[in-house]
Amino acid sequence: MPIHGSLFKDFQENPAADPFVLQNKKLLKISMQYGPVWALTGSMVAYQGDVHFENTGSGGLDKLLKAKLTGEGVNMMRCTGQGELFVANDATEIQLMYLENDSISVNGASVLAFSGSIEWDIHRIASRGGMTAGGMFNVVLRGTGYVAITTHGDPVAFEVSQGTTFADAQAVVMWTAGVQMDIKVDSGGLKSLVRGGTGEMLQMAFSGQGYVLVQPAESVVTGGGNPVQATSPGNILNNLLG
Repeated sequence: MPIHGSLFKDFQENPAADPFVLQNKKLLKISMQYGPVWALTGSMVAYQGDVHFENTGSGGLDKLLKAKLTGEGVNMMRCTGQGELFVANDATEIQLMYLENDSISVNGASVLAFSGSIEWDIHRIASRGGMTAGGMFNVVLRGTGYVAITTHGDPVAFEVSQGTTFADAQAVVMWTAGVQMDIKVDSGGLKSLVRGGTGEMLQMAFSGQGYVLVQPAESVVTGGGNPVQATSPGNILNNLLG
């Protein structure tokens, strides 16, 4: 007896043959004919053809040591072969961009996939005045190629040349080259610690030329593997002073 309904028509595979194309908001299709790609380890949900996966961990000894020391980084697998690869991460929304000899700074928890031509490394987040944000680290992606990152919900992209933009450190997903960042400690938050605090003590201030992407959820891990540890008042002060 035939199956009735529009299920298979409504959710047919996207026929586009671009290197990176969204199948839907939460699923990315990668055409492997354009060469190797890097994808988050465990992000493969399906593939068609002959695709091979090589687990590289943190991406080499240098990045492995940085990841161990900083708690930041991303475990990537190198994907090669022919056909189509479909990747996703916990049904989070996927944001797709193309870098042309450019760079972005991304929280490691938000990296999903990028072209093999893109270079990446782990960098300590430093403010415009040179003060480092203690245990806060980001993944810097640079070069020419496609980059796919994830957000919890639809993000907002702030164009910071119009004025300084302030954001919660746990909600910031990425920012583009040309953007300067300062660390701001809310004195009201410090004074209110005895009353339980506001939860908004550490803020990031962005200015310069470019964009900062902020998601509608305070769940991005910023340095260390535990967002509570990274943003608790005691650890924030220790990080800022250290």
